[in-house]
Amino acid sequence: MRALKFTLSGRNAFFKKPEVNTYGYFTYGQIHKVALLGILGAIVGYKGYGHTGVYPEFYEKLKDLKISIVPGNPQGYIQKKMQMFNNTVGYASQELGGNLIVREQWLENPIWDIYILLNCEEADKIAEMIMENRCVYIPYLGKNDHLADICNSEIVELETTSCENTVLSCLYLKKDGKLGIADDEDEDEWEDDEEDAPEFKYEEKLPIGIDDYLNLYQYETFCYTNMKVILKEKNILKTENRRLVFY
Repeated sequence: MRALKFTLSGRNAFFKKPEVNTYGYFTYGQIHKVALLGILGAIVGYKGYGHTGVYPEFYEKLKDLKISIVPGNPQGYIQKKMQMFNNTVGYASQELGGNLIVREQWLENPIWDIYILLNCEEADKIAEMIMENRCVYIPYLGKNDHLADICNSEIVELETTSCENTVLSCLYLKKDGKLGIADDEDEDEWEDDEEDAPEFKYEEKLPIGIDDYLNLYQYETFCYTNMKVILKEKNILKTENRRLVFY
């Protein structure tokens, strides 16, 4: 079994939360599957939300891709900062002068390692484009102010490993597992393992898909931790001393 691996990063990112816009616009703390599929769709040239089908074209074509996301920022936490700027197009505000003050929360210096399982034609097409450093549309991190940097692309081999009481390197669905039991005698090595490293757990509800009626987000709770996890009926794939779950 093989997968495409690449590093996705940028100076800033903004993955807009649709629920709140009274004071400002807020971002999710991690890239989510729908946003990632949008980036991949831009690379291969698929249309977005203006498409006349049931789903945006990129989602219709790529929704069955199996991906795994490995956060690169310490403990999975990406610093955020509220940015203020003026929208002076003239029709943005009914106030005198047509000036709108916009407040947006941006992620600062985000970085992830992305894995895409090469098990279908669409995945192979994406792998070919990324490996050859080609794209149809310029990829960006949630907004065209934030260009995406894609580097270190390669094809990696995967093998199935035990899902009992092991440390995962990636985000995983909270409903699929529970925290395991610590074992001081476990000598199995994994990436970024440090002696006496403090335990942490990052948790956030993120979009995992969109519905076919209003194209609204569908949500699941994701976790990222350096503690051991026991997964329920879920295969773990191993590569480069990383243990990955695809969804």
